[in-house]
Amino acid sequence: MTEGEPPGETDVDAGDDASAGHESTAAGDGTEDADATADDPADSATEETAPAESASEAAVSTASDIPSDVQKYDRFKKIEGGTYDRANDFLRDRTYITAREWAIARLCADFRTETGVEMTKIGENLPELVPFMTDTYTPQAVNQARSAFEDKVRKAGATFLYGAMCDFFTAEDLDDVMYEATEVAKFLLEVEGVDLAVEDEMEAEDRISSVMREVREQSAALRHDEVCCPECGNEFQVE
Repeated sequence: MTEGEPPGETDVDAGDDASAGHESTAAGDGTEDADATADDPADSATEETAPAESASEAAVSTASDIPSDVQKYDRFKKIEGGTYDRANDFLRDRTYITAREWAIARLCADFRTETGVEMTKIGENLPELVPFMTDTYTPQAVNQARSAFEDKVRKAGATFLYGAMCDFFTAEDLDDVMYEATEVAKFLLEVEGVDLAVEDEMEAEDRISSVMREVREQSAALRHDEVCCPECGNEFQVE
């Protein structure tokens, strides 16, 4: 009889002839039933294990489809388990950008090649790259978020520079603005995983303050025709 096929009449007759005249037939049947019963738990366990093994194999297959540089990417680990809304609320209170624009701007900087930004890779692997992003993006959606970030930075930069040059802020006020802006920027970098040494932070703050003082002095020269600025007393060369 072929394995897996139901028994035929010939097989049944042969079994009946072989068992005729033997008293041990009943005991033999009982043993076979017991063996069959003993085999059932193993068969059941095999059936229950099969879906789990299939799920495990699927997970391994999915992981193998993720590019190696995506698997090694370790930004945003400090907020793993955080939600999009929480990150978005923080940014809304302190900047003009959204959590989506922040995350994608960082990714565009990290996945830039000689030929451009790998927008397809970023979009397809967005949930693996950023913990609080739960959906994949099309390349067009990635580009849209990148463009929105760039536009907001340019407008915010123009607004800030005008505020620094138009004499609206005093020198002390301008230092306060720069300090607050620097603290927010440093915090975002630290959340991304950038390790900022104290010495580097102090040096960056000093350089920024120096640049802003220079901006303020030069803007005063633009606003006044006098050789000497009436506010700070600095003298300027007028060509």
